[in-house]
Formats: sequence, structure tokens, C-alpha cells
Amino acid sequence: MRGSLWQLGQSITRRLAQADKKVVSRRYFASEADLKKTVLYDFHVDNGGKMVPFAGWSMPIQYKDSIMDSTVNCRLNGGLFDVSHMCGLSLKGKDSVPFLEKLVIADVAGLSPGTGTLTVFTNEKGGAIDDSVITKVKDDHIYLVVNAGCRDKDLAHIEEHMKAFKAKGWDVSWHIHDERSLLALQGPLAAPVLQHLTKDDLSKLYFGEFRILDINGATCYLTRTGYTGEDGFEISVPSENALDLAKAILEKSEGKVRLTGLGARDSLRLEAGLCLYGNDMEQHITPVEAGLTWAIGKRRRAEGGFLGAEVILKQLAEGPSIRRVGFVSTGPPPRSHSEIQDEKGNNIGEITSGGFSPCLKKNIAMGYVKSGLHKAGTKAKILVRGKAYDGVVTKMPFVPTKYYKPSS
Repeated sequence: MRGSLWQLGQSITRRLAQADKKVVSRRYFASEADLKKTVLYDFHVDNGGKMVPFAGWSMPIQYKDSIMDSTVNCRLNGGLFDVSHMCGLSLKGKDSVPFLEKLVIADVAGLSPGTGTLTVFTNEKGGAIDDSVITKVKDDHIYLVVNAGCRDKDLAHIEEHMKAFKAKGWDVSWHIHDERSLLALQGPLAAPVLQHLTKDDLSKLYFGEFRILDINGATCYLTRTGYTGEDGFEISVPSENALDLAKAILEKSEGKVRLTGLGARDSLRLEAGLCLYGNDMEQHITPVEAGLTWAIGKRRRAEGGFLGAEVILKQLAEGPSIRRVGFVSTGPPPRSHSEIQDEKGNNIGEITSGGFSPCLKKNIAMGYVKSGLHKAGTKAKILVRGKAYDGVVTKMPFVPTKYYKPSS
């Protein structure tokens, strides 16, 4: 879904306040019957979830509280997100690591078992097919999660290359985890609340690490990661146990962790300076241009061996022509596709995500500008509805991250 989920949520909220709910429901939910539903669908509706189409699924954009309040509560206490629309899969076989390294920029071989990283699937031109969090469970088992909107093209891409790989005698197979649901528990109460539901010591599980463990009586894949900048977890749980787990998390938090929708998820990730595929990364944007150079493993920079490596390694050596940057601005919040100009009115780039930050109480945005104009403090003009407003290039994340890492 292009554009800001936060803006969609605000639009729905205004319309629900101003119009007859049945009329609005027909307009926004007309394709409801065609949409896939997670196992928590009825739970969302029973708890006031405002359901909207997203990547072929009916998903909650918000609940009874506002997106602003929900965003702030996640950072103060915690939020529980149903992200079961995303696609989890496992690659297995003794050659699963070299196979995946042909498709992504990460040094997968260099990961220790039980650890993971953000990576990017690239095409032959070095552009991003999708971003993904990958985990090396064991040397012969990789677990990864891809975006819902990219599921079909990602799986087709992986399958095409897997067939060619296996035809050469290599050992790799896959399993798509459609039997599991995915919950994201984020915020300062995430660890203490989840600790009530497992015997494993979560204080020994650090950011980016993975475990298979019992949570609330179900065998779960637990990754200490998220999409908010806060400490937290993504929990892959058998679908028949997902509702009980969601209820248990909310109960153990004594009402402080709230169900949180896609609207707040969008504002949280924007405050954290994280990309949304389809907005801030696309097929024609390379990881270097997107500011994800850190995700290209040192060995991969030296050896290449992934799709588009020639383009990407050249950009590493010479620098990209455009770069993703953050902005703060005056006036109305910038929108996706808002033009960025220099102070003389020359076009220098385009906003890819923008909105009003519920936590910082000011406009924030990210976009791409010509190299040389990307340094923090660079002044710019951002066009919103044809009118130019002052903007300044700003370092990201906008809100400091709170990932749980070992104290050095």
C-alpha cells in the first residue's frame, strides 16, 4: 500500500466522526469478502479494530484509541501488533546458506547460529526486491520473514533460483509457514510481560537473536527485533495458539500493553527512521542509496556473488548519485511524492514517507536527494499541495532507538 498508513488512519477517523458509519464501512470495506483474514480477525473486531484492506488482507489500522495515543503508548508502555499477514519461511539443507547468499547482501555464513540481521533481496540491477529479517537457526536452517505485499514476487523469485540451484545438485528446500501466525510485542514492557509466559530467561536474549522456546504452552520462534525502534519481540506461534497468546500478553500487562494497529506501526517505524518497502525502497533503489550500506557484509563487499553486486560494489567505491535522508519541516506534514527543492527552487529529490510525529510533536519525513545535498543541516523546500515549506535534512532515527544489547 503506497502512501502513509498514518494518513489513511486519520482519514478514516475523521470520516467515522463526520459520517454515518454504515456508509463509511461500505466505502472502505467493500472488498472485505475478497480479503484474507488472520486468525485474530474476530478478536480485532471485538476490540474495536477498524479493519482496512492492506496487501490483500483485512487488517486493523487502529482500535478505539487514536493513532497518536497508540503510538505514544507503545513507547511509554507497549503495543501488541498482529503481523500475521507477513510471510515466514524456512530454508533447509546443507547448502541453504550459499543459496541464500546468491540472493541477498548479508554475510549469512558469518552469522552465528541463533542470530540474524536485516538484509535486502536484490535484482540484477542492484535494486531492492524486498527487505527481510533473516535468522540463521542452524547452519542448515535459515528462517526469514518477507513483506506481505511482496510475498508473491518474493516466493516466485526464490523458487526460480532454487530450481536452478537444485538442478546443479545443491541441497536446499523450503517450507512456507502458513500454519503459523506472527505477533509483534514492542515497547519497554515487552520483556517483563513476556517473561511471565516463558521459563526461558529473556534477559539473555539480545537484539537480533533467535530462540525456539515454549511461550504460554506453545512452541514459538522468538526473535528479539521489531519495526518500532523499541525493545521487543516478533513471535511466530502456531495459529491455533495465537489467540490465547494474544489474550495472555494483554492480561499480564494489566492493560498497559494495548492492541496496536498499522497506523501506529507506520508512525513508529517512521520515527525510528526505518524503510517501508513500496515507499522508501523499491525495485530501482539500491541498498547503498537507501542508507543500508551497513547491511552489506564485509566479506560480501570484497567477494560480491549476489545479484546486482557489480552495480552495488561500484556505488560503494564511487558513491551513489542519490541518498535517503530524514527531514523535519514546517507547515502541513509532507506526503509521499512531495517534491524537494533547494533554496533556489531547483528540484533535488522527492519525499517517500512523511507525517506528524506523535512523540516529537512535529513534522518528520524521509526521502531521496541528490548526493552532496544529503548532509544534516542542509536547508530545503518541501512542496505540499503546490506550496513550498521550509525543511531541514536531519539525522535518523528521529526518536532514539532502545534495542536491548549487551552492555559494552
